Amino acid sequence: MARAIKKLTLDEYLAYDDATDVRYELVDGDLVEMPPESDKNNLISLYLLSQFLKFVPIQLIRHKDTELVVIGNRTRVRLPDLMILTQELLEAMAGGRATITPDMPSPILVVEVVSPGKVNEDRDYRYKRSEYAARGISEYWIVDAQKARITLLTLVDGLYEETVFQGTDIIKSATFPLLDVTVAQVLTAGQMQ
Repeated sequence: MARAIKKLTLDEYLAYDDATDVRYELVDGDLVEMPPESDKNNLISLYLLSQFLKFVPIQLIRHKDTELVVIGNRTRVRLPDLMILTQELLEAMAGGRATITPDMPSPILVVEVVSPGKVNEDRDYRYKRSEYAARGISEYWIVDAQKARITLLTLVDGLYEETVFQGTDIIKSATFPLLDVTVAQVLTAGQMQ
């Protein structure tokens, strides 16, 4: 008979240390190991970070290792590829652990770069979409190099409205209306030269 594995609470997750450098997300009480990102995905998120630096100070940008607590059937903790914080959120974090808890304001923008595979697609297109909407995140970008598109989700009355950009389309962001970058520029940032 299989032994039941104890579900972790948020506090137990935040205190968890297995003495490795493995990154985990917490999904409904279970630790889910997050494999290392591909170099392509890292380059894409770094390129976007460089573009956002034109509009916000580096203190308001988080890349890879800041945790975001969302609510599912149980508490979930996600590790977005890129986030843009508000000044209020930065102050709420106040130099402590890089974790955005439910009592803190939400980031204004989250970017996920989709890794290959159905599990990764489902996580970014389905689960995180509803989690980030429930968290009140104004804009959620899904960057999908495999499908050569960027899906921009804008929060309207609690639900995301979707716009898909491809090829030479300039990404039109309500949060960053002066952003002047095309899907092709973003996706080619992840290609080896």
